[in-house]
Formats: sequence, structure tokens, C-alpha cells
Amino acid sequence: MALDQSFVGRAYPPTEPYEVGREKIREFAEAVGDANPAYTDPEAAKDLGHPDVIAPPTFVFAITFKAAGAVIADPQLGLDYSRVVHGDQKFAYTRPVRAGDRLSVTSTIEAIKSMAGNDILDIRGEVHDATGEHVVTAWTKLVARAAEEG
Repeated sequence: MALDQSFVGRAYPPTEPYEVGREKIREFAEAVGDANPAYTDPEAAKDLGHPDVIAPPTFVFAITFKAAGAVIADPQLGLDYSRVVHGDQKFAYTRPVRAGDRLSVTSTIEAIKSMAGNDILDIRGEVHDATGEHVVTAWTKLVARAAEEG
């Protein structure tokens, strides 16, 4: 069954703040194999003009995808998560994520499409710091595969 188009534009409440720690950034950089010293060495980050270590660009996926969980779990939307695959991800940064940031995410359903029996859901996550400054916008595309026949 196709997802309800009337959900396009629906925004969900902001998440509780997520505090970005140096150790989480270091672990993430290590996990993705990125040895950029700005991710692990505060002095290297300061030499580049940052107040502390910064996170790799895809670090924010963890908090934006968790925030998208409010959309995914919305019983009125009716998304069958057992059939969902991650279709795409993109980010537009105002500034890098930094150690010490307290980030909140507001998720909005940006588009719902049906194609070949599959439902395609685009979720926009607006990430702001504790002062309300925009940090990054993340777009997540989820594809709910069509049920198999017979």
C-alpha cells in the first residue's frame, strides 16, 4: 500500500541534544579509516582554525538517522520498516561538527513517491547547535520495497 502523500511537509519535534565528544569523533574516524589529524588532535584542528577537533563529514549520519526514527515509527505513516533499505544520503554543511557541540535534529518528510510498487521516502534532518545555529542539513532516502507476489 502506498504511503499517504498528505505526510509530505510533516515535521517532527526536535530531538534531545546529543553532545559530541572527542572520543566518539576519534572512534568514528578510526572506524571509517580516515586518519585526518583534525579528527583526533586538538592542536591540528586549531591550526586549521577550529576551536577543537572536528568530525568527519558522515559522522552526523548517526544522529540524523536516529532522529528519522520518529518518522519511521510514526504509526499513522504506516511504513513497513522490515521492507526498508537505505537508498541515498547527502549533507550540506554550514560548518563542521565540533567536539563539545550539543546538536538537535528536526526531521521533516520532504517527499513521498511510489515507483514500481516501491515507496520512496525522503527525510530532511536540520541539525542545530545549542545556540540555534544551523550546522548541517542531512537528506536520507529510504526505499520500502514492494511486497513479493505469491
